[in-house]
Amino acid sequence: MPVLPGAEPFRHEGGEVGVLLCHGFTGSPQSMRPWAEYLAGKGLTVSLPLLPGHGTRWQDMQLTGWEDWYAEVDRALQELLDRCEQVFVFGLSMGGALTLRLAAKHGDAISGLVLVNPANKVHDPLAFALPVAKHFIRSTPGIASDIAKPGSEEVGYDRVPTRAADSLRKLFQRVDADLPQVTQPVLLLHSPQDHVVPPVDSARILARISSTDVTETLLEQSYHVATLDHDAERIFADSFAFVGRLAESVGREGAEAGG
Repeated sequence: MPVLPGAEPFRHEGGEVGVLLCHGFTGSPQSMRPWAEYLAGKGLTVSLPLLPGHGTRWQDMQLTGWEDWYAEVDRALQELLDRCEQVFVFGLSMGGALTLRLAAKHGDAISGLVLVNPANKVHDPLAFALPVAKHFIRSTPGIASDIAKPGSEEVGYDRVPTRAADSLRKLFQRVDADLPQVTQPVLLLHSPQDHVVPPVDSARILARISSTDVTETLLEQSYHVATLDHDAERIFADSFAFVGRLAESVGREGAEAGG
């Protein structure tokens, strides 16, 4: 199937500091493309992959699961680790869960994490029924475009495939168990008004990780897809400052790129 317009993956060759960006469940790189382009403009090497089953049609997700999504970001991370002196991982929603799993598995190879409205649990009261329901119900209403900013739209599916949702539930269980293994510096930004992922997910993540360098920021003007919302520029600037604090070469690279 052809990739939806705007949902294409993004890659930029920059300096010796790299950033991997992980998009969300049923979403696409489009939700993080402005962020990726901002970081590229600051001279960073940037990788924003398209997760398997995403960016085409929701039926394609029925053939994929969390292992496929994780394998793709793990592959992209390895490419950056081979190319760069330091690598950071940024994630939105489910991409935040994938980021946390990468952090737990790769340890000090990752220099820091930026999480935007990270997801930790499927909160639908019927989630417990997914292992059975997925055999009878193919999809449920979509979750894309939870954005406060008028005229801003997310390229994502209008349906949630139940097989993929059940796999997402399993991913969250594994990531939650891994959280104490996360020790890297963390910048976590979340929206008090989020109609997809409640603030309790961010609270649980912050309570369970072992990181000692942690910054929490509230995105008061945005809903779930904050990277396309009113607080987007703040996310971009704060994340770059976070990288700059932990990677001495970033200021020099940004200056060379005209940033």
